[in-house]
Amino acid sequence: MSPTPEGTARAKKAWETIRRKQTENQIKAGAAMERASKAASDIMKSEEAQKTKLSLERDLQAALRENIEQLESGLVIIDGGKEKASPSGRIDILAMDAKGTNVIIELKVGKASLDVIGQIQSYMGDMMAETEERVRGIIVAHEFDAKTIAASKPVPNLEMRQYKFSFTFRKV
Repeated sequence: MSPTPEGTARAKKAWETIRRKQTENQIKAGAAMERASKAASDIMKSEEAQKTKLSLERDLQAALRENIEQLESGLVIIDGGKEKASPSGRIDILAMDAKGTNVIIELKVGKASLDVIGQIQSYMGDMMAETEERVRGIIVAHEFDAKTIAASKPVPNLEMRQYKFSFTFRKV
């Protein structure tokens, strides 16, 4: 049996309707994803999220200040227990290594992005201008994206260290 012209027209119209509905659904899904992405971005930019991030960085800084030897044997904090102001910003921790070299430690909560490389290099440049001595840098973060890792490789006096949490419990 061959299809009738009437049947072919109905099938063609049905397929056009199906394709139109699929396109409409894809457009709706894309718009929903865009709204969800914007909402997530707005949440992360919210004052509460920024306060939480700042609080976590302070906690990380306090923990590292108490246990600086865990980062590198022989490190001694030399910033008087507070962030050191420099022309480029505030240095999270300024330390000296066992060889007497100044070490700038930059902390990032979560994933460190590419901009941290420029940030720590500017702090290192400020310190070199101030002391006229060699300076090292250490970036401490939970994760590093691929671009950040690649950008750090040509800087011989820059290291990246990943932190992990470890809890201890004591009876009260």
